[in-house]
Amino acid sequence: MKNKQRFRHGVALLPLVAGIAAGSVQGAAVLEEVIVTATLRAESLQDVPVSVNAVSGEKLMEAGIDKIEDLQAYVPNLTMSETGIGTNIYVRGIGSGINQGFEQSVGMYFDGVSYGRAQLSRAPFLDLARVEVLRGPQNILFGKNSVAGALSLHSQRPGMEFEGLVSGLYEPTHGESTVDLVLSGPLTDRLGARLALRKRDMDGYIENLTLDRDEPERDEGTARLILDWAATDDLQAMFKFEVGQFDVTGRQIEIINDNPSTSTTPFFAGRTYAQILDNTTVTGLPIIDPFTVDADSSVLNNTLDYKRSSNGDFSNNETQNFTMNLDYAWGEHTLTFITGIMSYEYEELCDCDFTGAEVFKVEFAEEYDQFSQEFRITSPVGEFMEYIGGVYYHKSELDFYDSILVTSDVLPDLINLGDLAAGGTLGRPTDGPGDAGDEIRELGTPRSFVTDTELWSAFLQLTFNLSDTLRLNVGGRYTTEEKEGSRSLDFVNNRTGERKPEGEIDSVVAINFSAERHNLEGDRKETNFAPSINLQWDMNDWAMTYATWSKGFKSGGFDARSNASPAANAPDPGNPADSTILIGSFEYDEEKSQSIELGAKTTLLDGAAELNIALFYTEFDDLQISIFDGTLGFNVGNAGAAETMGLELDGRMALTEKLMMTGALAFLDFEFTDFENGQCNHVQVRNGADPDGDGLCDFTGETNQYVADYSGNIGLVYTTQVADSLEFRGGLDIVFTGDYNPTQNLDPTQERDAYAQVNGRLALADFEDGWELALVGKNLTDEEVVNYANDTPLSNSVFGAVSHYGFIGRPRSIAVQASYRWY
Repeated sequence: MKNKQRFRHGVALLPLVAGIAAGSVQGAAVLEEVIVTATLRAESLQDVPVSVNAVSGEKLMEAGIDKIEDLQAYVPNLTMSETGIGTNIYVRGIGSGINQGFEQSVGMYFDGVSYGRAQLSRAPFLDLARVEVLRGPQNILFGKNSVAGALSLHSQRPGMEFEGLVSGLYEPTHGESTVDLVLSGPLTDRLGARLALRKRDMDGYIENLTLDRDEPERDEGTARLILDWAATDDLQAMFKFEVGQFDVTGRQIEIINDNPSTSTTPFFAGRTYAQILDNTTVTGLPIIDPFTVDADSSVLNNTLDYKRSSNGDFSNNETQNFTMNLDYAWGEHTLTFITGIMSYEYEELCDCDFTGAEVFKVEFAEEYDQFSQEFRITSPVGEFMEYIGGVYYHKSELDFYDSILVTSDVLPDLINLGDLAAGGTLGRPTDGPGDAGDEIRELGTPRSFVTDTELWSAFLQLTFNLSDTLRLNVGGRYTTEEKEGSRSLDFVNNRTGERKPEGEIDSVVAINFSAERHNLEGDRKETNFAPSINLQWDMNDWAMTYATWSKGFKSGGFDARSNASPAANAPDPGNPADSTILIGSFEYDEEKSQSIELGAKTTLLDGAAELNIALFYTEFDDLQISIFDGTLGFNVGNAGAAETMGLELDGRMALTEKLMMTGALAFLDFEFTDFENGQCNHVQVRNGADPDGDGLCDFTGETNQYVADYSGNIGLVYTTQVADSLEFRGGLDIVFTGDYNPTQNLDPTQERDAYAQVNGRLALADFEDGWELALVGKNLTDEEVVNYANDTPLSNSVFGAVSHYGFIGRPRSIAVQASYRWY
C-alpha cells in the first residue's frame, strides 16, 4: 500500500473487469487493479477506507442487467423491489419505504448528480463505466440524505480513438429484445463525443388470465450524448444530455394466497375473497333483491403460479437530464463544478385491488424538477495535509396527484350487502341499512400533494498523512434545508368531477377506506452537522486496515400518501352513532444515525487474490417509516430507534491465468429497539396484540422487512484462447440469500425460504474482428422469488378474508446476445 499512485479526477479510468490481466501476461496470474471514485478521487479499490462493491459496465452488459433493481444480485446487503405505488431501496436493512413524500435513505448519484427520487431507480440505464455501491452513512462527500449508503453510477466517457458498438439481446420465452448502439471518438483534437442509444421491449412473464395477455409489457428507449471538451490545457468540460422513456403495461403482481373470511356477515363468512367476488348471489332480501356480484372467474386463481387476475394497469414515464462537469487545474489543485438539471414525469393507472373484479382503481400522476450545483476544491496528494471541500445547492419541486376510482357496481353492491347484514353500521344507521354502498358509486378521491425543497450545504474532508503508513481522515458537512408542503383530499364524482356533499359518504369512506377529506399545509426548516473520523493504517505492503466513526442524517418532510389528517377528528360529525376516528399523518422529523465500521483490505498471493472485510454497527434514531394503514393508505412516522450490525466480505482470486473466482458474503442482524407504532399483521390481531383496535402494534425487538441473516454470491469466469483470434469465455454466478420477510408488517405467514439462483453465460468472441456471440441464462434454477408482499386491499378490512399479493421475480430465461465492436 505504500507509495500508492493516485489519479486526478477526470482522467480515463481503467476498465473494471472480473477477470485476470491480459492473456499476454507471463508467469503467475495477477489481478487487474480496480479504480473507483468513492472518495471523489480516482483511487484503487484496495486503498479506499469504505465498504464498496464495484460492478463494471462490462459485467452489467454481460449479465443482461438493464435496471438498478437487477444489481442487487451482485451486491450483498443491497435490496431493491418495486411495490404497487413505489420502489424500495434498502442497504444493511435500512430504507425509506413507500411514500412519494420520501427521498431515499440510500442516495443515488449519476455522474455526481443526486437522483434521490425512488421512481428514477425504475428507469433503464446503458453504457455505464461502472456502478459503485457504498454501504454505510455517506453524508460527507455524498451529502443528500445518504444515511444508509449510496449508489454512484458513472457513464462511459469518449476516448481518444474512434470506436463503435452495436449489440443485441433476444430472449424468446418472455419476448425480450434489446438493441444498443454506441458511437464514440474525437471530433477535433480537443473535443470528443459519445452517443449511446438503447431500445428495449419485453412481452412479460406473468399471464393475465382476465385479459389473456402476458405482462409486464415493457417499451423502453434511452438516448445519451456526452461531449468531452479540453477547452484549454487546464480546463476540461463534460456536457451530458439524456432523455428516456419507459412505458410498462401490466404488473408482475399476483394474489399468492387467499383464506376463508372470518366475518360475522353471513354472506361473506367461510368464503375466500376470490369466492366473494366471483359469485355472490342472494335473493329474498329487502331493498336489494335480487343481489348478484359475478366477476370474471379468473379471480379464483390465488396461488403463486406466474398467472394473475387483473383488469389492466400501466405506467408511462419520461425523464430528462442535463449535466455539466467542469474540472479546472488551478496550479496543483483541481476546481470542480457540477451542474445538474433533471426532471421526470409519469402517469400510472393501478388496478390496486389486484384482482380481475372491477373493485377499484387508482390513478397517479407526478412531475418533478430539480436543479443542483456543486463546487469543490481538491488538493494535490502527497502533502502532509490533503483536503476536499466545497459547497452544494439543491432546489426541487414535486407535484403528486392520485385518486381512488370506483367505476363499477361491484364494491358498492357488496358494501350494501354488508351494511344490510350489519344493521346499517357501514354507513349512517339512521339512514337505514343496505344503502351505504350507494354513497360511493362513481367515487373519486382526488389528492394533491406539493412540496418545494431548497438546500444549502458545505463540506470539508481533511487527510493527515501522519506517516508513510498512517493516515487520519476528518470530515464534516453542515446542511440547512427548507421545505414547504401541502396535501388535500376530497370526494367527487369521478365521471363529472362534481364534489360530493358531506354526509353519509364521509361515514362510508371512513369505515371502509379509512379516508377523510382534509386540506393541510406546512413548512419546516432544519439544520444539521454530520461529522466523520477515519483512521487508515497500512499494516504492510499487502494489508490496509481502517476504523470509521460517523454520524448521518436524513431530513424530515411531508407525507404524500396518508388518507387522513393527524388530528383525531370524526370524519362525519353528523353521525353520532359512528365511533370511527381516523388518525393519519402529515409531517415527519429527520432521521439520524451513528455508525462504527472496522475494515481491512488485503492483497494476497503476490497480487493473485484480494480479500476485503468490513464489520459495522449502526444506531438509528427517529427512523422514518411508511406504514400501510391496512386498507388503502400509508402513514409516515418516526420509529423510536433501531440498530443494525453485521459482517461483509468480498474478494476475488485468479485461480489460474484462465480461471477467476469472485465472491461476496454478508451477515446482517437488525433490531427495532423502540418501535411501538408498527402496523399490525393479522396474526398479531388474532392473538390480541391490538387491544385498542387502532391497528398499531409494538414491533420493539423485531427485525425489518427484507433482512436476511446472510446473503452473497460466488462467481467463476473461465477464459481461454481456442484459435488465433478466437476466445471462449464462460461465466457462472450463484446468488443466494437466507430466509427473509417481504412484507412491511412482518406477517409471519409470508416468510420466504432461503434460495440460491444460478446465472450463467457462454461466449465465443473474435477479438481481432470484434464480434461476440453468447448465451445468457438468468435464474437457471427457476426459483420462485417474491420481492414484495402485502395485504390485498379491502380483503380483510371490509370482507374479513386474509389475502396477500406479491411482486414476483422473473423465472428462468435464456437469451442470445450478440455484439460487434469496431475501432
